[in-house]
Amino acid sequence: MEPPSAWVQRWSHLVPERGVVLDVACGHGRHARWFYERNHPLALVDRAQEAIEFIATSLPARPAQAIETVVADIEEGPWPFAGRQFDAVVVTNYLWRPLMPALLASLAPGGVLIYETFTQGNETVGKPSRPDFLLQPGELLEVCQGLRVVAFEEGFHENPPRFIQRIAAVREAAATAGLPAPPRYLLP
Repeated sequence: MEPPSAWVQRWSHLVPERGVVLDVACGHGRHARWFYERNHPLALVDRAQEAIEFIATSLPARPAQAIETVVADIEEGPWPFAGRQFDAVVVTNYLWRPLMPALLASLAPGGVLIYETFTQGNETVGKPSRPDFLLQPGELLEVCQGLRVVAFEEGFHENPPRFIQRIAAVREAAATAGLPAPPRYLLP
């Protein structure tokens, strides 16, 4: 199995202890495993039944730790978590712009969005290459305007060659929003 993204690993400490993590377009669960091993309950969604089944059978059973798995086409069907909020929303290597409002609405107060995907320029080195699947410069910053951005990067990675954009952003709890001294988000 592919290791978890270094970006996800780097910012996972922002997720509240035992906070529920929603892994969107989770694939075979590289990030699900990362958070599960750190005692986070999980909500996983992917359109591939075999990916969901693989995760469900590959993670060791822990009675006190919940794993909710959902097979859904989140591009053509309804958002399966409407009205629910999570302590973290994790998205990597996936972009469906119409889903962005639902992802942000799924963040609980104090919850963190950890997002990493391809950006313009990637068409020069590989796939994805369609503009629909490539972020525009600074697009994640625009999408996350209502959140406190803790970290943002945009650029080229050589191994494997790809252009990416990534963000870690927190929906501040009402008790901390607007205070003169901002909450401390530790930088690794």
